[in-house]
Amino acid sequence: MKVIKEAMEYANTVVFDIAMQSEKLKSMGTTLEICLIYNNRAYIGHIGDSRIYRIRGEFFRKLTTDHSYVETLVKDGTITKEEAKHHPKKNMLMKALGCAETIEPDVMVKNFQKDDIIVMTSDGLTNMVDEKVIHDTILNNFENSVELLVNMANDAGGVDNITVVIIKN
Repeated sequence: MKVIKEAMEYANTVVFDIAMQSEKLKSMGTTLEICLIYNNRAYIGHIGDSRIYRIRGEFFRKLTTDHSYVETLVKDGTITKEEAKHHPKKNMLMKALGCAETIEPDVMVKNFQKDDIIVMTSDGLTNMVDEKVIHDTILNNFENSVELLVNMANDAGGVDNITVVIIKN
C-alpha cells in the first residue's frame, strides 16, 4: 500500500511541477488508477473519476469512488445516480493528479480470486456506455471486449479519451 501511495504522490509532484512552469498548463491535471496484483490481492490506488471495477461471477462492483462534484451530490442525497449521469458538472473533479502540490489518493486492498476480472477504465467509456452493457460485454465477449467497448463509446459520441484495461485471474 505504501509503495502505491508514494508512487502516486511522486507522479503528482512531477505533473504539478510541470504545470507550474507554464501559465497555459497551470490548471492541468489528470486521473490515475493503479492496480498491482500480488498473492491473490489487488492493491489499488485511485484519484479522479476514472474507475476500477471487479467482476466476480455475475457480480459487477465498482471498487473506486469518483472524486467528482456530482459524486458528492449523490452521496449527500441532493441528486440521484440517474440525475448525475446528465448533470452539467459531472466532469468537475474534486481531486485530481497534478492540480495541487500534495494529494491524498484512495488506496485499498481487495481479494483477487480465481476467475475474478478487474476492469480499469477512464470516464471516456463510463460516460458513454452503461455499466450493465460494460459488464455484459465483458462476460459475453471476453476476448474482444476491450475493442468492442472502445467502439461502443466512440459510436455513442466518443467525446473524451477512452481507456479500458481488463485483467483476469
